[in-house]
Amino acid sequence: METDPFRTRDHVADFDDVVSDFVGQSARTRSNLTTAADIPYGPGPSETLDLFFPQERRHGMPVHIFIHGGYWRMFSKSDYSYVADTVTGAGAIAVILDYGLMPSVRMRDIVDQVRRATRWVVENITDYDGDPRQLTVSGHSAGAHLASFLFHAGKASFGVQAALLLGGLYDLKPLQSSFLQAAISLTDEEVNSFSPLQHTHDPATRVCVLVGGQETQPFHDQARAYSMLLRQQGLSVDHAQLADRNHMSSVRDLGITGSETAEYLIRLISQSHAA
Repeated sequence: METDPFRTRDHVADFDDVVSDFVGQSARTRSNLTTAADIPYGPGPSETLDLFFPQERRHGMPVHIFIHGGYWRMFSKSDYSYVADTVTGAGAIAVILDYGLMPSVRMRDIVDQVRRATRWVVENITDYDGDPRQLTVSGHSAGAHLASFLFHAGKASFGVQAALLLGGLYDLKPLQSSFLQAAISLTDEEVNSFSPLQHTHDPATRVCVLVGGQETQPFHDQARAYSMLLRQQGLSVDHAQLADRNHMSSVRDLGITGSETAEYLIRLISQSHAA
């Protein structure tokens, strides 16, 4: 029997255990780090973000935004607080943001929320000792897809220095033939308007496109195609596979000191700070 390459549970045997790790470590992170929680970036109930600060707080700190995945329909910022351990360890303010979930909202709404959250950061982070000129972003899965809308070319750019995209979805068309269609009912208009492979990006942004070595084939194909597109548009791109990592273990590693994924994130933040 053929399995759906996008149904993560079919390909990650310890899915629930990994999610439990997320939740447990995130609770510890919120207890251990200095935090400004549930700051509204808009009027909606899901339009909030959390800030986490390095132990040695100072003026003009770099800023890093992380966007969670979950196929635009599950999880929340509180499940991914643990990413802040690595971000703050690199000397940056961590911004973990929330957004509405499909099918209660549509893709256009979510993209707008992520962009408004970033606009809030750019306009307000100096009040928290952050420097918006040292802005980097990352996202996993659907979060990587959403993060791509933060470094479009022209007026749509937020001046993002660098982006780390992990296990991302850059062509939405195949999802209409997956298990996901019954849950979120992607329209043809959403596919055409919100597939990153159809967009033009800011050549000033450095991009790291990562995919777990144990991911299913569509994730590899899309990472390769998106990396090629970005290079054609003049961006500096680092495209790499993470050895022995699947769709869930790769993002868990973002909070594990010494892991390959965490080292990519630290390097991304540090290089942007140096620049």
